[in-house]
Amino acid sequence: MINELLWLGLALLTFTSIIIIYRLFGKNGLFVFAGIGIVQVLKTVQLFGLVATLGNIIYGASFLITDILSENHGKKDAQKAIKIGLVVAVLSTAMMYVCTLFIPHSSDFASGALSTIFTVMPRIMIASLIAYVISNLNDVYVFHKIKAMTGEKWLWFRNVASTFTSQTIDSVIFSFIAFWGMFSNDIFLQIMLTTYLMKLITAIMDTPFVYIAKWMKAKGLVPA
Repeated sequence: MINELLWLGLALLTFTSIIIIYRLFGKNGLFVFAGIGIVQVLKTVQLFGLVATLGNIIYGASFLITDILSENHGKKDAQKAIKIGLVVAVLSTAMMYVCTLFIPHSSDFASGALSTIFTVMPRIMIASLIAYVISNLNDVYVFHKIKAMTGEKWLWFRNVASTFTSQTIDSVIFSFIAFWGMFSNDIFLQIMLTTYLMKLITAIMDTPFVYIAKWMKAKGLVPA
């Protein structure tokens, strides 16, 4: 149960961090957070008897960010966060990959591990970028379509419904591009299934934090 408890703790830490950043820096803080969504995606662990990747929570938090921005600041700011996340991901991956090309000093002890991670990073990044852009644009689109029909009511519904459809798109695209051929078929199917289930659970868990963000904005607790 240690992994499951850590997973829950990581989820709460991630969502709470987003709220704290939003409280301190407003939407600009969310723009910054949008650039770190691919952290730890390569580490596989066992959760609830299935193989999963740790990127599910941190990457899935991008939908919380776009939903907060959509609700409190509008469609354009939500789309801006997606663009920022895309640019930051491309540039950071390019710089990290170039670093692996340097010949390490004889005293170096980390080069091998870094090469292992960053050699496959371009493939992971391509998968992340394609899935990230398509699913997050869908999230913003569906969120605002529902809001146009419901007005200010049913925030929980547009949050979960937009993220639910987006997570489906994201999980299928990402899993096939990133992991097909890297693992055996049974492990691949487990990763794709748990990627979807973990992100779906994340979508449900993050709903109270959308309400908290909306309350803070209404009370004037968020910087302009």
